Amino acid sequence: MKILILQDYIPPVSFGGDGIIALGLAKSFKNAGHDVAIITTVQKKKGEGVSEENGLKIHKLYSSYHLRWRSYISIYNPKVLGEVERIINEYKPDVVHVHNIHYHLSYYSLKLAKKSGAKVFLTAHDTMLFHYGKLDKPEKISPWAQFRKYKRRYNPLRNTLIRHYLKYVDKIFPVSRALEEALNQNGITNTEVIHNGIDVSEWQMDEASVETFKAKYGLHNKRVMLFGGRLSAAKGGHEAVKALAKVIKKIPNAVLLVLGSENEYSKEMIGLASNLGISKTIIFTGWISGQELKSAYHASDVVLVLSTYLDPFPTVNLEAMASLKPVVGTFFGGTPEVVMDEKTGYIVDPRDTENVADKIIKLLSERNTFGTTGYQRIKKDFSLGKTSKSYLDRFGGM
Repeated sequence: MKILILQDYIPPVSFGGDGIIALGLAKSFKNAGHDVAIITTVQKKKGEGVSEENGLKIHKLYSSYHLRWRSYISIYNPKVLGEVERIINEYKPDVVHVHNIHYHLSYYSLKLAKKSGAKVFLTAHDTMLFHYGKLDKPEKISPWAQFRKYKRRYNPLRNTLIRHYLKYVDKIFPVSRALEEALNQNGITNTEVIHNGIDVSEWQMDEASVETFKAKYGLHNKRVMLFGGRLSAAKGGHEAVKALAKVIKKIPNAVLLVLGSENEYSKEMIGLASNLGISKTIIFTGWISGQELKSAYHASDVVLVLSTYLDPFPTVNLEAMASLKPVVGTFFGGTPEVVMDEKTGYIVDPRDTENVADKIIKLLSERNTFGTTGYQRIKKDFSLGKTSKSYLDRFGGM
């Protein structure tokens, strides 16, 4: 089977969860014996072109614009669509598997894919099919509410046009039941949930690398709470800092290890920590990846996923459990679909600081098998191989 994958960003341009998942699936499809190619974008002219990586042909198209125009460019991007059509016609795929295209590749590419005669499938990683940003919970969103919030960035035709182009999709695969509910409530049906998966074997680390990481960041003799991802209020950074302030009263050697690029929000986290008198107990690594990222998980005692919005299916949960770490996870979004309360971690309201801190203290103070149970759960139910097979079964069966 010839499979063409469309995804706005993939590593190393971006290490967002959607790009990591799309690239991982591409490799898994390739390893299963299929002919796989990728169309993605870069935002620097010198990065465009075609390359072959791990047996995958990757077409990198240049696209750059001010994001105030996203609600228009995401529908039809004239900078890239000519090349997208040329590549599709040249490659002649049996299947076009689309991930996030709401920045650069644009929804019109769905029509181009279907016109080629290919089956077209779309994995929904977020609420952008009907919304402009993040949702607190699954609910129907009104145009008026979107206009009031996004003002000049609001495009009254955006959602109507997206619905039109979704008619060219054979099936939409939300990555969680929480996301599927939100899509359905906003009139997007023809859905079937396929949870993301992870290659557990890639998350095993040798002790020497972990010790080197601990030495680099001063983690020896510390109880480490890991918090990572794109740093923003919606991801629960303030909640993590406030919980830390309570944890260190019971566990003085606790520290918060923060993975993520420094930005305006990281400065807010530092300011809050300073006001609480705990700034010396927060360690920022900056953005890390590869072996260093895996070492960070293995150097930690508990992983925090404290999103305060409908976070569809945070990759951090998979990475933590593949590293045998318990998770204190949010009840918003898809986290409860992977983290089992009182078995592989705890499910919490991230805004309830007292309870979040209590659960962290419990995990740092008492012996438990949560990490091992989580690891076995990931291997059984959320492996990359299982996810890949689910997609391939659907690709071949329609």
